Amino acid sequence: MRALFTSPRRKTTRFSDKLNKGPSFDDFVRGDVARNGNVIDPVLAARKSENNRLPRWLKVEIPKGKNFNKIKEDLRGLKLHTVCEEARCPNIGECWGGKDKSKATATIMLMGDQCTRGCRFCSVKTNRQPPPLDPEEPENTAEAIAKWGLGYVVLTTVDRDDLVDGGARHFASTVIKIKEKASQILVECLAGDFRGDMDMVAIMARSGLDVFAHNLETVEDLTPFVRDRRATYQQSLKVLTHAKKVVPGLVTKTSIMLGFGETDDQVEKTLRDLREAEVDIVTFGQYMRPTKRHMKVAEYVTPEKFDFWQKKAMDMGFLYCASAPLVRSSYRAGEAFIENVLKKRNSASSTD
Repeated sequence: MRALFTSPRRKTTRFSDKLNKGPSFDDFVRGDVARNGNVIDPVLAARKSENNRLPRWLKVEIPKGKNFNKIKEDLRGLKLHTVCEEARCPNIGECWGGKDKSKATATIMLMGDQCTRGCRFCSVKTNRQPPPLDPEEPENTAEAIAKWGLGYVVLTTVDRDDLVDGGARHFASTVIKIKEKASQILVECLAGDFRGDMDMVAIMARSGLDVFAHNLETVEDLTPFVRDRRATYQQSLKVLTHAKKVVPGLVTKTSIMLGFGETDDQVEKTLRDLREAEVDIVTFGQYMRPTKRHMKVAEYVTPEKFDFWQKKAMDMGFLYCASAPLVRSSYRAGEAFIENVLKKRNSASSTD
């Protein structure tokens, strides 16, 4: 009798099976869905091989040298942490190990190591509510850098969308204090987009820094698939444009990664956009997958192709372009700025 009152088991239809496996509502909102209902990821679609092997030109020697070891000892004594070490940058030996310490480059990370954003290429930890800022950090960092003896320093931060000002005042305060303690030190700041707040961009631009850097990371068409959704291509261009508008003589800089499957036309369009924004320096480097949790490499771009983009950028009027597979945003930044940008600007002013 019990069987008479048992509801019959419903069979799963083909339609519901297909629906359950299909794209989510978020996919439709983001515009990542084709007419046939499949999610399109152009980075994955551009992959030439499922088993891309690391080419010989991406293999580097173990860092060494007296200057490299000296800078490493200095950092431990000053209790400074660098992106160079934490991100295991392949250029650490080249940037730190040069013969001239005044041109060596190290990138100091401010405002903690937890980012409020989650870009698909980046290995930095993500947290919606990172720990509060250390109010003593600007003073302590400036004191340490002033004692360090380098001629050039790069400061960067994680994105802090949890803060009303995105951390701009904390960042700017560090620059101001460095300049107060050692005005001869050249300071480059690799800043975020401050959620598009141009007032915060202006605070950074007026802080006394020598180079305002903000990275586009990739071409416009691939930006939604590579960067966090809050970091848009046009917003980044506005940041670079506004920094130059606020301080017309300020050197502006950006970095682009290759290897996501971008086309030549897309890269060239990006360079045109940057020249229209009057950006002075651009760097190109190969995207390298940090861990298996991050997006895969679509292509290992050849050194010859990097040489092509370096020449193209210089022909288009950039003051300087570093372009090679292992180049990163702050690659030999001190040397690039001191030996290229300053010399060109000084020669230009002497002929006026």
